[in-house]
Amino acid sequence: MLVIGSGKTITLDAQNPYIENGAVAMDGNRIIAVGPADDIRKSYPDAQFIDAGGNVIMPAFINAHEHIYSAMARGLSIKGYSPKGFLDILDGQWWTIDRHLTLEQTRYSAVDTMISCIRNGVTTIFDHHASYGHITDSLFTIAEVAKELGIRACLCYEVSDRDGQDKAREAVRENAAFIRHALKDDTDMLAGMMGMHAQFTISDETFELAAANKPAEAGYHIHVAEGIEDLHDCLNKYGKRIVDRLMDHGVLGEKTLLGHCIYINPHEMELLKETDTMVVHNPESNMGNACGCPPTMELVRRGILTGLGTDGYTHDMTESFKVANVLHKHHLCDPNAAWSEVPKMLFENNAAIANRYFKAPLGVLREGAAADVIIVAYDPPTRLTKDNIYGHILFGMTGRDVVTTVGNGRILMQDREVKVIDVKEAMEKCREQSDILWKSING
Repeated sequence: MLVIGSGKTITLDAQNPYIENGAVAMDGNRIIAVGPADDIRKSYPDAQFIDAGGNVIMPAFINAHEHIYSAMARGLSIKGYSPKGFLDILDGQWWTIDRHLTLEQTRYSAVDTMISCIRNGVTTIFDHHASYGHITDSLFTIAEVAKELGIRACLCYEVSDRDGQDKAREAVRENAAFIRHALKDDTDMLAGMMGMHAQFTISDETFELAAANKPAEAGYHIHVAEGIEDLHDCLNKYGKRIVDRLMDHGVLGEKTLLGHCIYINPHEMELLKETDTMVVHNPESNMGNACGCPPTMELVRRGILTGLGTDGYTHDMTESFKVANVLHKHHLCDPNAAWSEVPKMLFENNAAIANRYFKAPLGVLREGAAADVIIVAYDPPTRLTKDNIYGHILFGMTGRDVVTTVGNGRILMQDREVKVIDVKEAMEKCREQSDILWKSING
């Protein structure tokens, strides 16, 4: 048994949102009690105890859209790369990287990403992978790293016709094989989806192949209307908007997650609502790629289940929280925008998205929920209460303030020391593999 206590406890449980001096008791992979620190310690005197020292205790974060394959891009300079728009960014950088990734580079991209997740208090990720340099077994390799490091992972491979039909078919097979593998896993730590890149790189035949091979229990994870070029392609080739095309191919539904949705209209929003399809917003990526600002506030107001992701841009969910908050205020010229919508996305909707694939209640500290708990070193100059929790997180905390991370009842990091892997050795291997990757790209 494990108890984390003596801290300002943010539970995110509507029935008991805040305990000034609280504690969380865990047995195995579930929370068994949450309450005042003195009471919890008396009830479980023999449990291992981690003293929060007056810092903040809260649920671990969930990232609804990651890109592990982008890990080795940091610092990379590609010869001749000078993008004029989003398609140039995709082909000149991201597709160039994924076309060169070996299976070992995928492994260490996952190692780097998951170490960063642990350090930022993220214990659950939805990853959208691409490695056209080596497709087969890539999801299984990422899953091995997730198991080793203790990260809960819903994985998929990015099916696309951009490198030919043979590789598209191989990508479909990788998704289907991994989904079946994840469905047999009894740890509640792995899940699989049918990953698709975006409609503008996917033919009708490939959509049909994916549907024919996708186990019924899984949905799709696909980028939608991230750039205006995606919409123009769909209108010109098919005479319809993107969400309509996805509807026609049976992609929409309660297990499907759409990334971005920048260029969608009210009619498409109605389809998303009617089909209970999920959406994930990635503010930093949208801004960094100069793609535009999505109508995210409208999606949330319409009751479309909309979460928050990073698109691989960062692994710090508080960073994306801050950027989403200012992006929509700036875009709408409304200082009142995003105050309620963005925290709802991060703290309620990400958990709801995750619980369409994982059984244990996530994103909350209460009896029966997953034992995913973090300690954040935060000593506020103003009082923390149940009424100002989100304001403190937004303006006072960063991922780098996380000092202890527990995932599924396992101590992944304590006092800033990652416990599940030799970080120094792992990062040296990451650098060795990135050197090989960079040389393969630039010759």
